[in-house]
Amino acid sequence: MADRPIAFCEHLQLSSVGIQPASISFNTLTLESDRFICVREKVGEQNQVVIIDLSDANNVIRRPITADTAIMHPKEKIIALRAARQLQVFNIETKQKVKSHIVNDDIVFWKWLDDSTLGLVSETAVFHWTIKDATSPPQKIFDRHASLTGAQIINYRANGDGKWLVLVGIMGNTAPGGFKVKGAMQLFSRERNVSQPIEGHAAAFSELKIDGQANPTKLFTFAVRTGTGAKLHIVEIDHQAPNTPFQKKAVDVFFPPEATADFPVAVQVSKQHGIIYLVTKLGFIHLYDLETGACVYMNRISGDTIFVTAEHEATHGIIGVNRRGQVLSVSVDDNTIVPYILGTLNNTELAFKLASRANLPGADDLYVRQYQQLFQAGQYAEAAKIAANSPRGILRTPQTIEQFKQVPVQPGTLSPILQYFGILLEKGELNKHESLELARPVLAQGRKQLLEKWLKENKLDCSEELGDIVRTHDLTLALSVYLRANVPNKVIACFAETGQFDKILLYSKKVGYTPDFSQLLQHVMRVNPEKGAEFASQLVNDEAGPLVDIERVVDIFMAQNMIQPATSFLLDALKDNKPEQGHLQTRLLEMNLLHAPQVADAILG
Repeated sequence: MADRPIAFCEHLQLSSVGIQPASISFNTLTLESDRFICVREKVGEQNQVVIIDLSDANNVIRRPITADTAIMHPKEKIIALRAARQLQVFNIETKQKVKSHIVNDDIVFWKWLDDSTLGLVSETAVFHWTIKDATSPPQKIFDRHASLTGAQIINYRANGDGKWLVLVGIMGNTAPGGFKVKGAMQLFSRERNVSQPIEGHAAAFSELKIDGQANPTKLFTFAVRTGTGAKLHIVEIDHQAPNTPFQKKAVDVFFPPEATADFPVAVQVSKQHGIIYLVTKLGFIHLYDLETGACVYMNRISGDTIFVTAEHEATHGIIGVNRRGQVLSVSVDDNTIVPYILGTLNNTELAFKLASRANLPGADDLYVRQYQQLFQAGQYAEAAKIAANSPRGILRTPQTIEQFKQVPVQPGTLSPILQYFGILLEKGELNKHESLELARPVLAQGRKQLLEKWLKENKLDCSEELGDIVRTHDLTLALSVYLRANVPNKVIACFAETGQFDKILLYSKKVGYTPDFSQLLQHVMRVNPEKGAEFASQLVNDEAGPLVDIERVVDIFMAQNMIQPATSFLLDALKDNKPEQGHLQTRLLEMNLLHAPQVADAILG
């Protein structure tokens, strides 16, 4: 199907790298991220752990290790092994043990929660174990809820800031009219130390920047199949004012008539697209919009059960392994999804939202048309929103700025151009042209503190031109702009003009820039002779050798009639008494015979 809104890829067939079919199961294969697959298998009489780096799949690592379970670190070649109650973490590259511990309870499931924390699940409780230090034991986080008694634990996840956790289990269900596999989850808030049991088979946390809201909205999404049907739920956690509360969503999950035994096994959320990927046991994939819950697409991608999944970071999609050993990924097709939503789903509002949210093509004409209609109708605030949110910034042009600048300002109202800039600043960083156009009126009104605020928030595109505009109002602020824009000659000029001479040499070396030190020294001498003498000494005594000709320095001193500093400088510069410096020693004497005979006597004496 040429216009389908997903991109599908088979990355690897595990049998092609020597993995036995019997080793491809939930109990023997783990996938903590899109980086590594870890497999435990028996080859002859030997137990082995096999590590497949998905970025270099032909370079398979096999180690003779006996363990009950093995999980790879999400990013590094660090492996966590568990044999009975013994836990060990090894760095494969350095061949060093990172940490080990013997626990008091049997661990039934474990998972990397982030780059430094392992989540450990026993029959009764959940623990966190950090690898940031070498000795601390696992810390108990919460007790398992009674609703999970007897469940097979299949997942444990944390949200981005680690304040919310969800434990997911499944169990057989013999209740009349119930679905044969029951999903049981425990949602736990660390801040409130409160658990909530939820019926569900798969869950994920995410954040979404919703148009018009000041802060990202934190969301929890979960899917469940019961005897009466299947639902996908999207709810807000940790509501933040001044955001408008997020309206809960509960949408039907469709299962074809032949899939009576099918149920959700995994949920991943693309933060980039705001799309939920839901995978079912029988290999179907469903895509939903995170904000509205609208179903975007569903299709079967695998004839076999996909039993492990993770986020596929490169495409903001989902990667998984099925029972046949296929390593598959599905992601949004950036080029076709918006046209698909417009054409097949006939959902203009969703196409509009997605194009803006993920900077996707396919709705450009719609944006231009709507902007023009609103502008011509005098609805400038709405037109400004459309332009600011246009995908890939197609309407964020100098022409748009000129249009808003031409609109007459009604007394007592904010000008349309400032409304437009306000929306842009709320959305994120301004581009180069926008930064220049905003800086001019703001500085003209004497409100440089606003510019300072936006600089600190990284809202402005710092360029040499912006620095030049700011320089006529505030040299220190201009220096900040030049530093960010990496304009070394103007950074050094600002250091000199603001008297920060000691920073010139440090900065020059840091960025690998060599200014005209003689010219700089001349300038420094004129504005601050005392600092000039210090600076001259720094230049001549640099560890890499003199950065300026000694004779040239003396000329600069003498041009200012600075006999005493020139003498001090030369005495220091000539302390090694090198034969090639004879002419300078003569000059030192001549200077003092003419201007300070008693100093000449002392030198000769």
